Amino acid sequence: MSKKAAETKGDREAVTDPAIRAEAFQQARDARRSELVEDYVELIDDLIREGGEARQVDIAARLGVAQPTVARMLGRLAEEGLVVRKAYRGVFLTDEGRRLAHASRERHEIVERFLVTLGVSPEIAQRDAEGIEHHVSEETLAAFRRFIEAHRN
Repeated sequence: MSKKAAETKGDREAVTDPAIRAEAFQQARDARRSELVEDYVELIDDLIREGGEARQVDIAARLGVAQPTVARMLGRLAEEGLVVRKAYRGVFLTDEGRRLAHASRERHEIVERFLVTLGVSPEIAQRDAEGIEHHVSEETLAAFRRFIEAHRN
């Protein structure tokens, strides 16, 4: 068996290894759980940048969900120490919330630039990056960065 064939066989065996597959499924479940939180803090940060505060009604409109849904999520974000609510005002990010929003935005931008570098239209890249950003590892993001740098015009 050639070295290349042995490496390919080893890769296939690693993919079918139950422990490795379980870890991959766990990573996907963790990403799905954090995806909504990251989307909310990123949107709240955007609204604050645009208008000085993020109001529940604006969050609901941008996400296309009902205000009670937003209220429940804002309660969760407050419990997690990511936002604070001010009476008769809006919602504001804590330092931790701002850090998470920044990290999420950076991941999104890397994935979006990677897709555009591959030849995907900017509109589709922006839309597709919205889901992908939550599911790629730091190793994959680093590879995306290297690819983008190597293909700069």
